[in-house]
Amino acid sequence: MTSTQTSQIKVNKGFVIAFFSALVLSFTGILIRMISENYQLPALIIAFWRDTFVVLCALPLILILRPRILAIDHKDLPFLLLFGAVLAFFNILWTLAVTLSGAAVATVLVYSSAGFTAVLGYFFLKEPLGWRKIIAVILCLAGCVFVSGATQTGAWQNNPLGIITGLFSGLLYAVYSLMGRRATQKALNPWTTLFYSFLFAAVLLLTINILPLGFLPASANNSREMLMLGSEWRGWLLLILLAAGPTLIGFGLYNTSLGLLHSSTANLILTSEPVMTTIAAYFLLGERLSSQELFGSALILLALILLRIMTIRQARKNR
Repeated sequence: MTSTQTSQIKVNKGFVIAFFSALVLSFTGILIRMISENYQLPALIIAFWRDTFVVLCALPLILILRPRILAIDHKDLPFLLLFGAVLAFFNILWTLAVTLSGAAVATVLVYSSAGFTAVLGYFFLKEPLGWRKIIAVILCLAGCVFVSGATQTGAWQNNPLGIITGLFSGLLYAVYSLMGRRATQKALNPWTTLFYSFLFAAVLLLTINILPLGFLPASANNSREMLMLGSEWRGWLLLILLAAGPTLIGFGLYNTSLGLLHSSTANLILTSEPVMTTIAAYFLLGERLSSQELFGSALILLALILLRIMTIRQARKNR
């Protein structure tokens, strides 16, 4: 088998893994909605417990299956600390964007990460940026606008702080993708980066929640609120399900795909997540699919097809 054929198999595998990552992550919004609506748990408290339970669920699995991946070089510690900080502040900015702009606009803005990742990947990781990828980015962003229902112009007006916050959440999502790609270049196991980034993010989110930071909405007012679920075992079960399912598996697969694909390609595939969330909400929550949601889904799928054609042509050119 030639090196070109091996590379193509690697890319095909990356596409499949990234797609399943988006599929698994698509259940995140549904579970968070169930937790917040049924138990009125503030978003940053949910974010802390989500990250904490990811660590608690991952640790025994890693110790049983591959304990050696927990060992890290002390030189990689600053990188992993920064990785965790990026993840934590992404959660914070995403929460603020939803609070200031609403879920629809915040969804579009966070998936501006596709454009940020393509540009930053070109400059910092020397990833290719051709006209097909640029068109794919535009189609994905347009699709997100329709799928999220952010076509109402009023949602975008007179809200500069919300838009700026949402754009920064997209920028941090792009930075997360680039750091995941860089971690694979540093020969760090994707599950190692997941474990330590979520561990450090949980510590940072705990600190932010218990500090008297009144300017941050959706955070705990005091340390007692961190346990406000009390004996509501169904709420705790949903939090564990959110961590062990969409988050642990979804981010684990995404980190793995970053070792097989360019960060911009993996991030573009991840923009199919809103489409899958909409379809899952239709079957699980009885939400109806509007014509604009179907149109937006078609745009995103068209972008993914274009992206796939681009990688196939690139492989043939290399051959």
